[in-house]
Amino acid sequence: GLFDQSRKKPLPAFPHRIALVTSPAGAAVRDMLRILRARYPLTEVKLLPVRVQGEEAPEEIAAAIAYANRFHVADLIITGRGGGSMEDLWAFNEEQVAWAIFNAETPIITATGHEIDTTVADMVADKRESNPSTAVMHALPVVKETVSEFEQRYLYIKALMDNRMEKYRRDLD
Repeated sequence: GLFDQSRKKPLPAFPHRIALVTSPAGAAVRDMLRILRARYPLTEVKLLPVRVQGEEAPEEIAAAIAYANRFHVADLIITGRGGGSMEDLWAFNEEQVAWAIFNAETPIITATGHEIDTTVADMVADKRESNPSTAVMHALPVVKETVSEFEQRYLYIKALMDNRMEKYRRDLD
């Protein structure tokens, strides 16, 4: 049941806080932060630094996810790492990481490696993205597009109200 689509949680449309469970030293985290600032600077980012490869990595990743969930650190958790060999990505195939993702109440996006890489964590997560940069892009709206959409809706509603007011004026006359 860990991979069951019916258990996938919806992602928030406008996350106020995002927790990044990843290595603080890699290029992936720098790219994620750059994209976050450019796309939706209103989002608060909490970096939960973990090792993303090696013997200690699965325990650290699972613990960071559990911590973020238990203390409601964020509205959305993104975990992952940049590319590497299957051995480099292996921490995301470990059972304890899968269970941490599955048991989290907070929605989780995984982004491990590149498009061709798929891990157990990706299959358990609420959403899988091909890499960390794409995860951030799909997790957040673009501020300019959002403002433009609101402006269009405002103009539409204003036109409806203007038409209604004109009808009332004609009826009153």
